[in-house]
Amino acid sequence: MAPERACEKPESHHGTGHRARLRQRLAEGGPEALLDHELVEYLLALAIPRRDTKPLAKALIAHFGGINGVLTAEWEALCRFPGMGETSTAALKIAQAAALRLLRAPVAQQPILSSWQALLDYLRADMAHLKIERVRVLHLNARNMLIRDEHMADGSVDQAAIYTREVIRRAIDLGSTSLILVHNHPSGSPQPSKQDIAVTRNIMEAGKRLGITVHDHIIIGTEGYSSMRTMGLF
Repeated sequence: MAPERACEKPESHHGTGHRARLRQRLAEGGPEALLDHELVEYLLALAIPRRDTKPLAKALIAHFGGINGVLTAEWEALCRFPGMGETSTAALKIAQAAALRLLRAPVAQQPILSSWQALLDYLRADMAHLKIERVRVLHLNARNMLIRDEHMADGSVDQAAIYTREVIRRAIDLGSTSLILVHNHPSGSPQPSKQDIAVTRNIMEAGKRLGITVHDHIIIGTEGYSSMRTMGLF
């Protein structure tokens, strides 16, 4: 098998074929030079090179509601989509994994409270387009550095259980001095419900007795995010 060509700057002409033109635009203009469906199209072309992947890319974006929906869709949902398979699904999911690693880096390397926007960007990229409700707890040490980003529970399209006893027990096990609660609303609206507020206050009270602080409860949705602390709910 012949070795791959070394990465080099494309020639100044447009090249031959649609994919060559996409490569040229990407090399010269960076990520913003390609439209969303073109990014998906090129990722799919790496997995299924002998096929015109533009129609499939456009169909995926229409079905999942945009490139964010495509990249964050569950593996099984992508595999079931007509024209998709494990290899093409892996191409999309590896792109998501790389993006999340990039967004997670400043969250993991700096005190959370001084990298708040980076945290919100990471959480929105990871959770905003989920079709079920997911609960996570960020455990912090005395310097507000992230100890563990823990996936606590998944639920239905409108509810996931979060139990005060389990959250506090896990904080004790990890030696956490503070917590940030996070969950998403598949409905899209990040507004907290009465149950969200009640559960947060219960965890705060239980933690306070053990010297564990709840910094915030963040709710993520496609329409944005809400911070219960900023909203003055505790």
